Parts: sequence; structure tokens; C-alpha cells
Amino acid sequence: MRTIVWNEKQKSVEIIDQNALPLEYKTVNLLTYQDVVFAIQHMTVRGAPAIGVTGAYGMALAALHSTKTELDAMKAELHQVAQEIGNARPTAVNLWNLINHTLAYINQFDGHVDELKDHLLNLAHRLAEEDVETNVRLSKYGAELINDGDHIVHHCNTGALATVDYGTALGVIRMAHEQGKKIHVYVDETRPRLQGARLTAWELKQYGIPYDIITDSSSGHLMQMGLVDKVFFGADRVAMNGDVANKIGSYMLALAAVDNKIPVYSVFPVSTVDAEISSGKEIEIEQRDSREVLDITLGKEIVVPSGATAVNYAFDVTPNRLLTGLVTEHGVLYPPFFEKLDKIIREE
Repeated sequence: MRTIVWNEKQKSVEIIDQNALPLEYKTVNLLTYQDVVFAIQHMTVRGAPAIGVTGAYGMALAALHSTKTELDAMKAELHQVAQEIGNARPTAVNLWNLINHTLAYINQFDGHVDELKDHLLNLAHRLAEEDVETNVRLSKYGAELINDGDHIVHHCNTGALATVDYGTALGVIRMAHEQGKKIHVYVDETRPRLQGARLTAWELKQYGIPYDIITDSSSGHLMQMGLVDKVFFGADRVAMNGDVANKIGSYMLALAAVDNKIPVYSVFPVSTVDAEISSGKEIEIEQRDSREVLDITLGKEIVVPSGATAVNYAFDVTPNRLLTGLVTEHGVLYPPFFEKLDKIIREE
């Protein structure tokens, strides 16, 4: 199961439509970079690594469809496209990291425009393969943290659907299962878009991993009851001090875990680290349409009062002091995080 593939026949990016799951499994072909922007904004594709690679393919699509015949003109056009794609979702840093990587290649390129088109597509292919390799590598490190018989709380969706393939935090759980460990997952439903109930539960079903869906507010009670051994979630942007921006609700989950002396791990590739920010206070938090919160039905009836308003932050920041460790493709990092992240960033 790959979330993102290149359709050579149609010259398009083929993605799993995550808004259709779990009721229907279908794919969508993104034919232009504008299609890529729309898919990212409307969460047809989601998850920081998946968004980043889709953005890289969007740059390749823009080049393929460009009518510019002069190299400088095409470069200028692609820089403008990069802004449109990069601004599609502001919190996930992987998108800008891979776009900037693509722009760096464009800036140093000196050849024919047709060669640039080919090279950008090949670059997107390479970034997609690197994402899969990275996820498998970090999942192996993370699986070492899981014991046979563990009961794990997982927030949002961080599996193959959130990446090109395999996954990050859910990849760790998947790897432990494939190693033969008997585990059980408590799946936070993850309001308001229910990425846990819709997507993580669907993935766990495919893998044959036992799970229960729980309301986001149930995790603390399960911990108090002694029913939880570990907490795993992903990351959309990580500051150099180890503060982690992730799906809204992660902070409250980490607070409950620390209060109950339960280990908390954030799992992500190093491409999710923003080397330009020192702490989570500098991370821009996306606000989404309030209708995601307000459009709640019980049966066929809307349950919120007419005229109600809502605040809909998509992410929150978990301070590094609440995190037991950070799981990356370079291994599991333990506090203090800054010097270790800084060393990895400088060596890459």
C-alpha cells in the first residue's frame, strides 16, 4: 500500500483519497500542480511526510506543463509555484523542506529546459523512495521500545497513509507486530476530522493488529486504570529544542501520560525538524474551517445551537519536558534534545 505513486501513463501523481476512507478505497490522479495544492489544502493527502513528497511531485508537474523555453524564465515560474505549494498548509515543515531541496536543485541547474523537467521528476521519485527507506529504518529503532504484551495509545494517523509507505509512529507499531510481538492499540478518534477512527483503525485492520477506538478524552482514564504501557504519536514540525507540534490533542495526551509515569514517544524523520526555530513557541499553528467542529450530527440532527461559533486549531505543541524520547531514522534520542538534533542536522 503506497499512498503516493507516479502514474506514467497519465503523467500524474496518483494518491489514495483519504477523505473517502474507510467507507471507500479509491485513488485520485493529480494532473497539475494546482491539483496538488487543492489536495493538500483539502486533506485528500495528509501527514507531513506524504505532503512533502506530494509537494515535490507538484514541482515536477509544474515543470512538465511549463511552456517556458528559456531556462531563466522557467526557473522564475517554478519559484512562484513553490510559494503556492508551500503555503498550502503552514504547520508541516516537511513540505517546505522538500520544496526548498527542489529549489536548490533548480537554482544550480544549468542545461536545457527539457532536461530540467526530467531531472525534477527523477528527484521526486528519489525523495519518495527515501521516505519509505527512512520510515522502515526509524520503525526498526522504535520497535525496540515496544515489549510483548504492550497496550499502546496512538494519536491521529501516522501510518502508510501519512507517508509514502510504512509510516512513522504507526510504522513503529506495525514493525513490532511484524516481529511477532503481541500488542493492543487504543486508537484516539482524533477530533474533529477523525483521522484515528477513520484512518488508523482502517490501517490496523489491514495489518491484523488488535485495537479499540476511544474518544480523545478517554486516554487519561485508561492510564489511571493501568491499561496503558506507552504513548506514541508523530510530528508535523519539531523545534531544535525538541518541542513537537503535532495533531491537536497530543499535548493533553502527553500531560496525562507523564502524570501517570507512562513513556511518551514522538516519531518522525529528521526532515520534520525545523533548524530555523529554537522552540515550539515559534511554530505557526494552522487554524482550519470552524465547520469541521460544528458539523456534528446525532442521527440526522445537528447537535450544536444555531449560530454557534468554534475555534479549530489543527495542531498543538508538546514541550520537550513531557517527551521520554524522539524516535528518528538516526535512532532514539533522549534528553537533552538540542545538542543531539543539532549534531544530526549539521552532519546531514
